[in-house]
Amino acid sequence: MEEKLVKTLIESKHLVALTGAGVSAESGIPTFRGKDGLWNKYSPEELANPQAFAKDPEKVWRWYVWRMEKVFSAEPNKAHYAFAELERMGILKCLITQNVDDLHERAGSRNVIHLHGSLRVVKCTSCENSFEVQEPPKIPPLPKCDKCGSLLRPGVVWFGEMLPPDVLERAMREVEKADVIIVAGTSAVVQPAASLPLIVKRNGGVIIEINPDETPLTAIADYSLRIRAGEMMESLVEPVKKALS
Repeated sequence: MEEKLVKTLIESKHLVALTGAGVSAESGIPTFRGKDGLWNKYSPEELANPQAFAKDPEKVWRWYVWRMEKVFSAEPNKAHYAFAELERMGILKCLITQNVDDLHERAGSRNVIHLHGSLRVVKCTSCENSFEVQEPPKIPPLPKCDKCGSLLRPGVVWFGEMLPPDVLERAMREVEKADVIIVAGTSAVVQPAASLPLIVKRNGGVIIEINPDETPLTAIADYSLRIRAGEMMESLVEPVKKALS
């Protein structure tokens, strides 16, 4: 199995990856849908939509500050470093992530598409102002835009919001070119991300799923590996490196 996987990666013309919360969970960041997921303790209806923010921005901001603290203090894990290494070797062309942390970048990945935004970004609710932050804002007071004075919000895509069209377009372009996609640590239920591997499959490409749990993608994956991403990716990178040396 591993030999065939290594051969598939090496012979790929345009390998892309799609990563989800399970990859960051190995760095201690809680997932949303696992047994210890964030949504088991907090309701997304209360915290991650524009209406909730309009109703009680301080409550929403306090939750995001807590999330930021978790993310900013976390460290990349073996999966993040393995994906970055595949990119350095010229094999992985693009990494599409549903995660709102920057652990892929901190591990060394350069061509990263953030489908759902980033906790490193804060943006204005009124004007086009957006910027990166190195630490969470102190709440209270509620953070205000220094250009127009309006309320700032986390730079993530909330439930009920559309993905930024340019971001989705970039991701679609990548999967349309892909002949192999690694899908790691995602529940494969959140749209439109869940449809991206299906495009690769429709075009005759190979799906490699890495997830301890079965997902809706499992039935059509060419390889479906019941293992954590860090362990699997690390075990693939070394033989790939050896084969190319």
